[in-house]
Amino acid sequence: MSEYRPRIADKLLEDCLNASGAVLIQGTKWCGKTTTAAHHARSVLYLDEPSSMAGNLLLAETNARLLLRGDTPRLIDEWQLAPQLWDAARFEVDHRDTHTGQFIFTGSSVPRENDQSRIHHSGTGRFAWLTMRPMSLWESGESSGEVSLEALFSGADAEGAAGALTVERLCFLICRGGWPLSVAMEEKAALRQAYNYLDGVVNSDITRIDGISRNATLMMRILKSLARHQGAAVPLARLLEDVKQNEAASLSEDTISEYVKVLQKIFLEEDMPAWNPNLRSRTAIRTSDTRYFVDSSMAAAALGIGPDDLINDMNTCGLLFETLAVRDLRVYAEALDGKIYHFRDKNGLECDAVLHRRNGTYGLIEIKVGGDRLVEEGAETLKKMASKIDTEKMLPPAFMMVLTGIGQYAYRRPDDVLVVPIGCLKP
Repeated sequence: MSEYRPRIADKLLEDCLNASGAVLIQGTKWCGKTTTAAHHARSVLYLDEPSSMAGNLLLAETNARLLLRGDTPRLIDEWQLAPQLWDAARFEVDHRDTHTGQFIFTGSSVPRENDQSRIHHSGTGRFAWLTMRPMSLWESGESSGEVSLEALFSGADAEGAAGALTVERLCFLICRGGWPLSVAMEEKAALRQAYNYLDGVVNSDITRIDGISRNATLMMRILKSLARHQGAAVPLARLLEDVKQNEAASLSEDTISEYVKVLQKIFLEEDMPAWNPNLRSRTAIRTSDTRYFVDSSMAAAALGIGPDDLINDMNTCGLLFETLAVRDLRVYAEALDGKIYHFRDKNGLECDAVLHRRNGTYGLIEIKVGGDRLVEEGAETLKKMASKIDTEKMLPPAFMMVLTGIGQYAYRRPDDVLVVPIGCLKP
């Protein structure tokens, strides 16, 4: 067995187990949920183990409590196959002598709609929820971690931190993604994993999630359209325009919506909500979510491109780098008790990412692949954004940062905007 590579989610899971009877870890397949959960569990039930799956599911129907017996924390993997275990675990938490740290549930999709009727309790007060995503660059060892976001919130500087990624290396990391399995592979095999993943999605997952037969070719075209619109608030009508040229005339927005919801149910697409700050003026804020895959490699695979293609097309490289950066920022934000949002107003002012913590502090972040011109554009956007915030009603930004893909060192500009290469960032 390969050595366990620590994850940011380790500490989050420990905290959840100390405070709650059960923890539900959600996230896309292959992101490491089961491996991390098993690292903390003292007993494990793999519901989808072929040799015992039929018996497990039958027992779940007749005496679910028997499946919950075992040393705690007890891991219930792919729990959505037997959703009645949710209420059984809730009951056990209430009636055991120890009310915390009893169960870890993991799942790579939500339960089928027909099965959700078997869940009669929300889990409030017993369950904690934890989202896992593919590895950030710091977790996979490609970031030096010399610049800490938590330290930036405390007023620390980033001057001189080194974490340089070459263009070639950055393009490889965009296409490889943060899949734990691929991190330890040689490059050619590692790049193949994202294509294997999408093959599984379009040929199996889109039907297995609810038993409804769906068109694999249509799903692939929708994936390609979403890949071209990473970071954009693209409406369903636009996605429909992209795919309907090669489809039946009867194709509708409702069909597109259904297919996109499938991607969300398997945690492959994770859209970014809008940030709604207090502004000095009454500028209308756009509230549409922006579309992102959970990992940049999904966009590269959907478009059928590799590292060399990105090197020769820096516009596309910048687009997919934004998806990689958002992945990392989301992972880091979870560790800081925060979330990532975007901002866009009616006048076209946009901020790629706002890391807003539960305590009310926040940082403004522009994402640029690199180069003096793009860094300057990002800094100007951040300053304009900061000037619109009403600091009599909310705190000023703790920091303003241009997060770059390439660049040798982190530094602070004379206008107080930080420029930080992603290869030296950590939570």
